[in-house]
Amino acid sequence: MSETIHNPDQYMGDLRQILAQGRKRLALFAGAGTPAGILVNEQNTIATDGSSLIPITSVLTPKVLENLKAKHGEVLSAIIKDIGTSPNIEQILSRIRSLADAIGESEVHGVNSDGYSTIASDICQEIGATVSADLPLNQNPYSELVGWIGGTERDHAFEIFTPNYDLLFEQAFERSRIPYFDGFCGSCEPFFEPATIANSDLPSRWARLWKLHGSLGWAENSLGEIVSGKGKTATKFIYPTHLKYDQIQKMPYSALIERLRQFLRKPDSLLLTCGFSFSDAHLCAVLDEALAANRSAAIMAFQYEEISTEVAACSIASRRANMSVYARDGAVINCIEAPWRPGALPHPAWAPIRTSYWGEHAGSTESCFLLGDFTAFVRYVALTLAEQEQITEEAQTES
Repeated sequence: MSETIHNPDQYMGDLRQILAQGRKRLALFAGAGTPAGILVNEQNTIATDGSSLIPITSVLTPKVLENLKAKHGEVLSAIIKDIGTSPNIEQILSRIRSLADAIGESEVHGVNSDGYSTIASDICQEIGATVSADLPLNQNPYSELVGWIGGTERDHAFEIFTPNYDLLFEQAFERSRIPYFDGFCGSCEPFFEPATIANSDLPSRWARLWKLHGSLGWAENSLGEIVSGKGKTATKFIYPTHLKYDQIQKMPYSALIERLRQFLRKPDSLLLTCGFSFSDAHLCAVLDEALAANRSAAIMAFQYEEISTEVAACSIASRRANMSVYARDGAVINCIEAPWRPGALPHPAWAPIRTSYWGEHAGSTESCFLLGDFTAFVRYVALTLAEQEQITEEAQTES
């Protein structure tokens, strides 16, 4: 019986054509791994020997806990013990906010509701201080991606969904003078506008940016409404899963999650994910449900690690044929897990194209699939712009 393999040339050739044509409904789901893979030095410029622009959650969690150890260490240790299984900082924050909402003057681990509200606020400030990094000064993956978005003619607006709190995408769009809509309208106190989100009233040349877990800069005004543009020190409205149902209904979160569902319900839609571990059960449930409901929608998940460690993503892909997982050493495509094995080049001109998705990672001597790294993923996407321009020129010549 012959061995089952996946040929990356076949699938990356198909994706390259989709990206170049600009006709399909396209979106990117950018997880915490997107800024983590970008290394910068103390001058905030790209440097191969630098540190992560923003650390991933597994690195952020001990950093926040260490910074709060002197002030809240005993209570935090008790909360972590209650949750069990090494919770991340978002899970800890969710438990603390739940206690703040529920216990009133009663005490849990020697702290009452007001005390837990204070701890939650301190955690948010620590998270905000870490994720408030500025976009690197020189060329970087964010600027390359928005350059591709702004330079490609498309029938439908390109959408970005992200659970990240940082303002890197906002800075990239504004630095490149590319219009985008994030659900808020106005100047003094931008207000949330759910009708425009639902109806897609803006032209397709405007990109869409949806912050699913909240964002730096969101704050509450005198009317109790969520507004944006309040600066990087505004950290209260990040990670909303602790909120009560009635609170969620008047805040942006439910509308933004619904936008993700709507995107995947539309015919011929393709969601590309990068830097997302699929460890968020709530978001995974939304994706899984949408794939089951609409078989013409598809997800292509680009994962950084080897296929054996990407358990959460592979779990969905193994039962949903319209989701594929592309890991370093193998893939799950059409519900079949198999290793990568490139074939003969389709033609000699394909050699430089292959190097954009197949080669050696830093510190490795074996070739592997590269697009789980956000920098490589964006470069692969951005290089399709030249192909799109060629297609446009050919179409104009024929007409």
